Amino acid sequence: MSHTYTNILIHALFSTKNRQALLTPEIREEIMNYLGGTVNALGGQSLLVNGPSDHVHMLFVQPRTLSIADCMEKVKANSSGWVKDRWPDRRHFGWQAGYAAFSVSPSHVGQVKRYIQNQERHHRKMTFMQEVVAFLDKHGVRYDPRYVFV
Repeated sequence: MSHTYTNILIHALFSTKNRQALLTPEIREEIMNYLGGTVNALGGQSLLVNGPSDHVHMLFVQPRTLSIADCMEKVKANSSGWVKDRWPDRRHFGWQAGYAAFSVSPSHVGQVKRYIQNQERHHRKMTFMQEVVAFLDKHGVRYDPRYVFV
């Protein structure tokens, strides 16, 4: 085959550094748009980006030329630098070191989109930490609870 064809759908989530409520209403939409635009610029396809004040959920088609680790590193580094340039008073803005990412079946895209769209309502019942652990358990990811949120 002379070309590379992929359709790897990813649901990724990551928080602000120390899970601080830095994604305030006045900047949140711009940040979400920038994150999606970064995925697109890397050769992927952003399907939806949303989250409350302390973390982000992204649904996207993974760029065919990047590993998930490289993609997430570029998305987070580019966007944190952009936030600091765009809003100089937020020079301490940053993302947590890690992330969680899960593959999504094309038949579940609608369900994942609804989940991401309803983050504010969802987090009235569950914290980000509870959410991450639930995702890890649901997807059979082995982890040491002592190190999930270091």
